[in-house]
Order: sequence, then C-alpha cells, then structure tokens
Amino acid sequence: MNEMTLDAGTVWMVTSAAMVLLMTPGLAIFYGGMTRAKSSLNMIMMSFVSMGLVGVVWVLWVHGMTGGDGWAGVVGNPAGDLGLTGTMAEGGLVAAAYGATFAIIAVALISGAVADRFKFVTWCVFVPVWTTVVYAPLAYMVWGGGLLSADGAIGARLGEALDFAGGLVVHISAGVAALVLALLLGKRHGFGVDPGHRPHNVPFTMLGAALLWFGWFGFNGGAAGGVDELGLIWVDTLAAGAAGMLGWVFVEWLRRGRPTSIGTASGIVAGLVAITPACAYVSPLGAVVIGLVSGAASALAVNLKYRLGFDDSLDVVGVHLTAGILGTVLIGFFALPDEGRAGLFYGGDAGLLVAQTVAVLVAVVFTAVVTTVIALVLRGTMGLRVSKEDEERGVDLTLHDESAYDVGFGGVPVPAEAR
Repeated sequence: MNEMTLDAGTVWMVTSAAMVLLMTPGLAIFYGGMTRAKSSLNMIMMSFVSMGLVGVVWVLWVHGMTGGDGWAGVVGNPAGDLGLTGTMAEGGLVAAAYGATFAIIAVALISGAVADRFKFVTWCVFVPVWTTVVYAPLAYMVWGGGLLSADGAIGARLGEALDFAGGLVVHISAGVAALVLALLLGKRHGFGVDPGHRPHNVPFTMLGAALLWFGWFGFNGGAAGGVDELGLIWVDTLAAGAAGMLGWVFVEWLRRGRPTSIGTASGIVAGLVAITPACAYVSPLGAVVIGLVSGAASALAVNLKYRLGFDDSLDVVGVHLTAGILGTVLIGFFALPDEGRAGLFYGGDAGLLVAQTVAVLVAVVFTAVVTTVIALVLRGTMGLRVSKEDEERGVDLTLHDESAYDVGFGGVPVPAEAR
C-alpha cells in the first residue's frame, strides 16, 4: 500500500469542503421548518436534489467554466476541463471539490423564495441551467481571472473586487435570482392573510441555523492561506453571526416588544452572510459592526415583501440579498490596510468602495437578466407553478406522494387537510 502524505492545508480544505457540504442539508432543515407542514418535504427535496444535480454537472463541465482561459472575461470554456480530466492531471481535485460545495448551496438558497408552489420537475431543470449560465460566469468574473478580478477589464481599471468567500458569487446572486423567480411565479394563495403560511416547526429551523453556523467556519475559512489568517476568519465569522443575531433581535424588540426564535435564527444567518465576503479583510471589531448593521437591516428588509407585493416565501431576498450587498460594500469602509488598499475608516480613499459598489451592480444586473431569461423560457415550455388545487392540497402529496407527518402524537392519524 502506498504511503500517503498530506499537508495541513490540504487536510483543512478537505475538512472545510465536508463542512460546507453539510450546510446544504442544514439549509434544507432550516427551510423545511419554516414552511407549512404539507410542503416541508418538498422544500427539503429541493435542497437535496440540488446536491445531486450540481454534484454531477460540476464534474462534467461547470468547474471548467470557473477558471482557465475565458471568453471576454465573462466565463471559462465549458469544454476546457470536461470530467475534471485537466484538474486530475494538475492535482487540483481538492480545490475543485471545495468549489463544488459553494455552487451547490448557492442554487439551493434560491428555493426558499418559491416554497409551496414551484414545479419540482422545472426545478430539476432550473438548477443545472442556472449553475451553468449564472453561477459559473460570476465565479469566473470574481475568482477566475475575469472582469472583476485584478487583471480583468473592470478590475484593472477600478481595482479588484474583494469577495473572499462568496458575497457576490453566492449570496447576491442567489438573492437576485430569488427575487426574479418570486416576481415571475406570483404569490402563494392567501399570502399575507392565511395564518397557515407561518413556520410549522421552529425547532427544525433553529437546528438548521446551528448546522449552517457550524459549516460556515469551513465556508469562510477553507481557503485561508495561513494560521493567522484562519484565526482572523474564524473570529470574524463567530463575531458577525453573533452580532447579526443581536441586531435582528433588537429590531424585533423595538417593533414587536418581544424577540422570536425565527428572528434569532435569521439574524445569525444575516450576520454570516454579511461577513462572507469580508471575513479575511476586516478586524473582529469591524465584523461586529458589519454583523449588527446587517442583522438589523435584514430584519427591516424582510417586511418589504408585504409593502411591495412580492412573495419571497422564506426571506431569501430580505436576508441574503440585503446582507450580501451590505457585507460586500462595507469592505470599502472597514478593510484593514494591506497591499496598498484600505477602507475609508483606515485611511484609504474611495477607490475600494467604488470597486465594491461596481462589483455589486455587475452581479445584480447580470444575475437578474440571465435568470429572467431562464425563468421565462421555462415558464413558456414547462411551466413554473403547480395548480391551485395542488398547492392547497400540499406539494408533498401532489409532487412526491409523501407526507412528513402521517401520524400525530399518540399514534393518531393526522387528517390530510391538517398536514
């Protein structure tokens, strides 16, 4: 048997990849608890099938599109690394595996905006298409040497867009895509009126938040370049998640007079989202401020769906888009001095803030346009939405012929209308 020697960096990246992969089942539980009981399995399935679909297309062609020689600085060649053959020859499979977990959770996040009413078969087509034509190009533009990178057409002129772990590539793209789908799909029947749309299993959501927070240390820290950087990333991830929770709870206390468990879990996620792009660039104190601001802002933003009339079922837009934008832009204020760049609060000029703002605009516009095209094509061919009857009966039964709660406490069967 050949002797195997592993360096510490490789071991940590493999461990981080496993932690990030666990985040998608954690997200499934988080979302599953927030939905109605009669659609909770469908919500969980949307995350799990994303793991299956992206795991395959990442190997077949998507990974090759995130790096290498690109087309106009927008995307890599889809035929450049088919089946990861080139990556195998170069010994880069660990990094490729780590990258796959990011693509998986990015598209899974979107599902929270379409709960209770999206056709599962259409979702199974949307996932690989969106990963190919939205996620892969953004990953290339930011991390693969494309437009927003240091040598890209925009980055070379305005400065490199700083996004350490996916504020632009993961959270802003998912948030924008969620908004597009929510607008094109329409509201759930009874939205804003039916109390049955409240979360059916809050402990599930709290457990999901705990799994997400655990995995986030790998999400942010997997690409750390050394022990000191990893220490900063770890503390920033802890501090921002904690501060995001406090920011959200504070807003709830002011507005409603009491904090909620759902708000606590959502605040943690908001703080973690915000620190994702900034985790290696700001101090722990900066992370606290970013988390507090993002938690409070997201708590306010989730109510915009009622005022503006769109049904973002599980607050993907209010949390991931809001906190993703804030975390990315606030780097322009809080970035520590390093290699000639610094945030405004550390003696830097407005250059970094401009670069971050432009990067956000590029990510928002690109994602919105391409996702709209995908959704319109799918709506015209396969349809996006289940029937009213299927929605009211529950998509667990109508799409999967299953129910999460066939038997109630004491072994008493639960009536179908109560599930």
